[in-house]
Amino acid sequence: MDNSPLILLAAGGTGGHLFPAEALGVELIRRGFRVRLVTDARALRYSGLFSKDMIDVVPSETVRSRTPWSLAYTSIKLGFGTIAAFALMWRLKPVAVVGFGGYPTLPPLIAARLARVPGIIHDANAVLGRANRFLSRHVRAIATSLPGVLDRDPALASKTTTVGTPMRPAILAAAAVKYVAPEPDGRFRLLVVGGSQGARVMADIVPGAIERLEPALWGRLVLTQQVREEDMARVRLIYDRLKINAELAPFFTDLPARLASNHLVVSRSGAGTVAELAAIGRPSILVPLPGAIDQDQFANAGVLAKVNGALRIPQAEFTVDRLAAEISAFANEPARLGAMAEAARSAGRLDAAARLADLVVKIAGI
Repeated sequence: MDNSPLILLAAGGTGGHLFPAEALGVELIRRGFRVRLVTDARALRYSGLFSKDMIDVVPSETVRSRTPWSLAYTSIKLGFGTIAAFALMWRLKPVAVVGFGGYPTLPPLIAARLARVPGIIHDANAVLGRANRFLSRHVRAIATSLPGVLDRDPALASKTTTVGTPMRPAILAAAAVKYVAPEPDGRFRLLVVGGSQGARVMADIVPGAIERLEPALWGRLVLTQQVREEDMARVRLIYDRLKINAELAPFFTDLPARLASNHLVVSRSGAGTVAELAAIGRPSILVPLPGAIDQDQFANAGVLAKVNGALRIPQAEFTVDRLAAEISAFANEPARLGAMAEAARSAGRLDAAARLADLVVKIAGI
């Protein structure tokens, strides 16, 4: 039986939370620790580092509305999750619990506090997420991807360390691929992704923008686009009619390699996406998800826009004509794309997993 120290990683069941957890897990295993993932049922579809025998699912629920019934239901579900997570602490005896955001992290981090197990949270956003905001006063340490996130709260700033966003091995491999700007009359590779919440607007806007491009650019274009199944037929119809070289799919399992192989990326600006674009060093057009309470995606996109590594376009301005104009300009300005790639890379951090692992080991007292 392996008696090496166990560290529990807690994350919501989306890539933005799971991928940094995977990256830290790889680094901790390399250092001789055991790791397990505590999450919700969505992560069972995940096919990365964590096999099913390394995953513990605890009940969880997101705050979906502010109605008394909804809040009561969420509280009850989180309560049951905390009881289940406390039983895990008793059975597994971890030396630390590290949370990566999302409501599924609440039960294990609360249970860790009750069991007197050191807790650490990591937040990849430019604005602290709601779950992490709640947990921030109940953990031993806070790790952020970006500097200055908690500067306005001295009590939290004193236990905050900026480490960057841990990058999984596939991103580190993609980061080693040098950016090569398109030739003036050569292939122009465009990648369009949006995530589960953002793919619809891409299906609504991108095909129309491609249709408005000069026909000469249609022949140069190599398009890869994430498209939901319900939008697939209408999007494919337009590209087939224009004879665009297009690959469409609801999900790409090799997204890091695709990020590295394209000249320009059009995407939402989730924390993970922005961090990966910076680590790999790729120019992008970022369209923040509107309506978020804390406008985290707008702030995330601003990190790359500020260094001229990305063009940030609010969704209200993300029109067919605007996007067509921007794609045309980029396709005709290879030097500008190369400069943006370098600028994006300047904002990236490739050693974040090691830095976070150092912090976890320190807080765990090992």
